[in-house]
Amino acid sequence: MRDHAQSQDEEADINMTPMLDIVFIMLIFFIVTAVFVKEAGIQVVKPSAETAIPQTQVSILIAVTPDDEIWINRESVELEALRTAVEKLHSENPKGTVAIQADEEAKAGLVMKVYDAVRDAGVPTIAIAAEQGS
Repeated sequence: MRDHAQSQDEEADINMTPMLDIVFIMLIFFIVTAVFVKEAGIQVVKPSAETAIPQTQVSILIAVTPDDEIWINRESVELEALRTAVEKLHSENPKGTVAIQADEEAKAGLVMKVYDAVRDAGVPTIAIAAEQGS
């Protein structure tokens, strides 16, 4: 009688190993396929524009401050090193685009130099960030 009760307890155990394997495989899949947005690292006051269109595939944000600072990926970057930094980040997600977030008070010449550096890095789609205006 005792052997019969003991064998029922052994049959009632559920093997969790296959389920954990599936969970870990799914976790790895979602981590690998996720698109991570690179943040600029600083807040800027974006100009407003009536023709502003929301962008969906932005993967790199570059901020230009009124103090002539360029921020990418939460780090201040010199203009000379910007092209290399964008090339590196763009190689991680070739389908993503770049958005330049220039402050209202930022110098237009610096914004154009940033735009040129991003274009020279091989990014086909570059957007200038703006707030939806009326």
